Amino acid sequence: MVASILKKRNGESLTKKEYETIIDGFISGDIPDYQISAFLMAAYFKGLNRQETADLTNVMMRSGDLIDLSEIDGIKVDKHSTGGVGDKTTIVLAPLVAAAGVPVAKMSGRGLGHTGGTLDKLESIKGLSVDMSREEFINKVKKHDIAVCGQNANLVPADKKLYALRDVTGTVENVSLIASSIMSKKLACGADAIVIDIKVGNGAFMKTLKDAEVLADIMIDIGSKMNRKVTTVITAMEEPLGFTIGNALEVKEAIDTLQGKGPDDLTSLCLELGSEMLVLGKIVKNKNEGIIKLKELIASGAAFNKFKEFIESQGGDVGMVENPDLMPNTKFSETYKSKAEGYITELNAMDIGLASVKLGAGRETKESPIDYGAGIILNKKIGDYINKEEILATLYSNNQSNFAKAEEFMDLAYKIGVKKPTSKPLILKTIT
Repeated sequence: MVASILKKRNGESLTKKEYETIIDGFISGDIPDYQISAFLMAAYFKGLNRQETADLTNVMMRSGDLIDLSEIDGIKVDKHSTGGVGDKTTIVLAPLVAAAGVPVAKMSGRGLGHTGGTLDKLESIKGLSVDMSREEFINKVKKHDIAVCGQNANLVPADKKLYALRDVTGTVENVSLIASSIMSKKLACGADAIVIDIKVGNGAFMKTLKDAEVLADIMIDIGSKMNRKVTTVITAMEEPLGFTIGNALEVKEAIDTLQGKGPDDLTSLCLELGSEMLVLGKIVKNKNEGIIKLKELIASGAAFNKFKEFIESQGGDVGMVENPDLMPNTKFSETYKSKAEGYITELNAMDIGLASVKLGAGRETKESPIDYGAGIILNKKIGDYINKEEILATLYSNNQSNFAKAEEFMDLAYKIGVKKPTSKPLILKTIT
């Protein structure tokens, strides 16, 4: 291990065999945390070349269970987002794409920090279960073309241990380590092709377009080396996606979107990502054809019907889906009003996400309970003109003392100016 640390410290590349020794030793406990920490810091500063990144991904992927989806007919297409605020795209995309005939076998995560998790959002529907055996998971996809579950505890254990160490040693922000973390999980889940939504902006992990392009290029390269098709879509996360932040609130907005009544930004993003999934699934020849097909599925009600089928198959209360007012709500609500007059020039997604966490909608630690009804509904977004004392948002919580904490972040989130800001595109770049 000392030799590997020295090689990486000196900027040399390591072999696949050396990465196998490192990862196997880390998982077994034969290599202590302090040596792995030293190696991670060397890797952070010296970087990994493309072959090293692919080798590390491969070794991590094989550190635990591998999901075999080969008995499911068709091309299985997965989707991943690098995380954002108000990002409920999976809840819309999974049934929408499944309704088009592409099998969606999705393993999703829970929220931590300022970003919400798909599993937490879905569990705001009474009775819905995301815990199932591998056989149940595959059978649901075979029968319904869709299933969403939590990550198997034995799936890529190397990433769980490695990420926990990166998080406390200041070595998270390295594109090779980020790419190997994401791709090892996606590849272990058995999909034939993957669409990755890379978020960029103040509410996202990647802060610049250039950084996102580098990450996209590396993940596509890993996919190519592992015989998988990967498409990356770089999207803006300067402000929250849609108008809702919070678990039940976001599910309601997803339902609206599946019925053709969703906000423009969420709808357009789902059509963009969904059409790329249909292209990879060979259901359509090109993206434009895919967008037309997805719009037809929404207009006909097929997408919403597939959503209801999906919820029922996982034990969820379809009555809540048909009447979203039955979903969890809160005892208390407060309006948040503008302190100035002018145009909204900034609506910082991270601050809005943190405000939502303070209301109870997210976790500050892994053990924090979730208030499924808590969250925020935005009335205005960037570019809108507002008057002083006009309502900008409504906050929801079951604990009145949470509002003061949340409003501290709401104050930071908004910037008001005299000049209307230039509108920026949501879809920044697609790289295949």
